[in-house]
Amino acid sequence: MVSAAEQLAANVNWAAFAKADELKKRIWFTLGALIIYRLGTYIPLPGINPEAFARAFNGGQGVLQLFNMFSGGAVQRMAIFALNIMPYISASIIIQLLTSVFPSLEQLKKEGEAGRKIINQYTRYLTVVLAAFQAYGIAIGLQGQTGVVSDPGLFFCLTTTLTLTGGTIFLMWLGEQITSRGIGNGSSLIIFSGIVAAFPTAIIHTLELGRQGQLSTFLIIAVLVMAICVVGFIVFMERAQRRLVITYPKRQQGNRVYEGQTSFLPLKLNTSGVIPPIFASSLLLLPTTIANFSAQRGGSGILGAISLYLGQGRPLYLILYVALIVFFAFFYTAIVFNPTETADNLKKHSGFIPGIRPGERTAQFIDKVLMRITVIGAIYLALICLLPQLLISYAAMPFYFGGTSLLIVVSVMMDTVAQVHGHLQAHQYEGLVKKAKLRGRKR
Repeated sequence: MVSAAEQLAANVNWAAFAKADELKKRIWFTLGALIIYRLGTYIPLPGINPEAFARAFNGGQGVLQLFNMFSGGAVQRMAIFALNIMPYISASIIIQLLTSVFPSLEQLKKEGEAGRKIINQYTRYLTVVLAAFQAYGIAIGLQGQTGVVSDPGLFFCLTTTLTLTGGTIFLMWLGEQITSRGIGNGSSLIIFSGIVAAFPTAIIHTLELGRQGQLSTFLIIAVLVMAICVVGFIVFMERAQRRLVITYPKRQQGNRVYEGQTSFLPLKLNTSGVIPPIFASSLLLLPTTIANFSAQRGGSGILGAISLYLGQGRPLYLILYVALIVFFAFFYTAIVFNPTETADNLKKHSGFIPGIRPGERTAQFIDKVLMRITVIGAIYLALICLLPQLLISYAAMPFYFGGTSLLIVVSVMMDTVAQVHGHLQAHQYEGLVKKAKLRGRKR
């Protein structure tokens, strides 16, 4: 028998969007904030020659290309938002790791809203430190490029560090405003808009290569079909869950006796999200980038061998890439989800898994199931991230297809659509409550 709430959720449609004034305000606020972010990616740093830097950056490989993809081209233009919101993402991940190590931070996490505010403040402080460190490194690197900096020196390093750090702090504040006053997760939407902004240029460039005969029409159509299939596969895998049946026995409160209930404990197939591909790419591209800079300055030896064997598309690079993705998938899942804590919470609320003794046995069972589905999730991430490497190496595609970018785009879109659906459903609930009150007054 379908409940009234389930019937209401099934009847949510986009026709109710015109009446949801609060939702429309949130969407317009989000769009305005993203427009401000995109404008900032075109404002260059003071003291930089944009044309000289673009020539120096053109054709570059390594970790800069990855950061440029996340920043929507701000790194290539060396704009004030070149660092993007990545220091904030890194700080959030570091704080999560430290929370599982230090008992004091773990206690703050359990204190609810007050503890969460303190942890967020620690994350902001760490963001400033990371952004300042990275901005100073960028300033030193820019001074080493011929003709890029008009007046190198201490003043340039200071202004560049302050400008890039201020840009990251502003994006951190903008992301928090989008989360609280807009729709969707602000940090994810900022990265999402940067990635999506590069899609039209990449598509036009690919079609132009096809018109010139450098790419075959069959290959372009095959890539388009493959992209649609990959998006559908990502949606299916991101929504996949392993549901563990949880049973609650009969309970008595006062003179009332409540019947036993059955619910589910959902375990996502990919608990780690897009963290493993990002970490794996950064770790592998960093030594390659250093080796390439050394080769340009006449270096050889070990760094030359690293540049040779760890180049994109090389067998050793692909093997290490897959190994790191699998490692970080298990590592981050173990940090995010604690089977022992989940089993203790179930025991406190008198819940149990049928056939499994509450307590330690339940924790072992949950850990066993989580280990098995994480294997499938890690294989899924590895397959999705290997696809662009194969296209670049063997199909000679001119842009980064699939992988981390598609994972971020699809995941953010799913989360945003789910929040829009939730606002529409809440709006319909409010309409039903108002109608019920009016009918009660008439009676």
